[in-house]
Amino acid sequence: MLKQYFIKQAIKELEIDKFIRDNFPMGDYSKIEMQRTPLGIKILIHTNKPGRIIGRSGRNINEMTDAIRQKFGLENPQLDVKIIRNPDLDARIVAKQIASSIERGFNHKKIGNLTIKRIMDAGAVGAEIIISGKFGKGKGMTSKFVEGYLKHCGQPAKDLVDYGFEEANTKPGKIGIKVKIMRYFMDIDGELKTKRPEKEIEQKGEEIVEQLENAEAEQAPAQESPEEKEKPKKARKKEAGNEKESGKATFKPADKKVKKPESKKEA
Repeated sequence: MLKQYFIKQAIKELEIDKFIRDNFPMGDYSKIEMQRTPLGIKILIHTNKPGRIIGRSGRNINEMTDAIRQKFGLENPQLDVKIIRNPDLDARIVAKQIASSIERGFNHKKIGNLTIKRIMDAGAVGAEIIISGKFGKGKGMTSKFVEGYLKHCGQPAKDLVDYGFEEANTKPGKIGIKVKIMRYFMDIDGELKTKRPEKEIEQKGEEIVEQLENAEAEQAPAQESPEEKEKPKKARKKEAGNEKESGKATFKPADKKVKKPESKKEA
């Protein structure tokens, strides 16, 4: 019985999500959350444009609340809006924006390159955009845009990667847009970080190069002062010779007696 209850709640949540999506086609909202409160069921709508959802003096949200109460039989539903501060890191909003741009006739390759650059500039670790469908009079094709570090399988892919899907309705047919955004990555210690692994490796490499350069600078001979440079070369050489003589002890070789060759004795 308990299992069936949770299944019914999940199905109801999906139906409400679809109902809100159909009634707000131009509203860039990400997802909905249903929370049970003592007063009733609270529905949170995550969006980056709350004005379109609320409407003038709350007209749209009031109409939506009455429609949800009548259609789904919820007791005292409460609709609330939560603002998304950085919409470029939300996969569903990004997919919806790409779909609306394609429907208006923009080139899908240009949109994909600009969007993935905007995602990475917003601070994502990695991103992937796949646009597939029939463009113009040609055959169906798939364009893939990838940048950064992204997990594709395992539990990290489920926990760390945000996934969004949207369809664009054009004259040749429907075009599917899949967006994957990875905001964080998990290091060896199990901590979540926002910096990309490639950037962290580059930073460590730069620190090592800087340490080597400092060590070489310490071992390098001292540079001549400008006063010494002004002296003529002969004077500098003479001073260098005097320094060598004063620094090293000089030893004179002992006088060696030269032996004269003995004359050959006559027979």
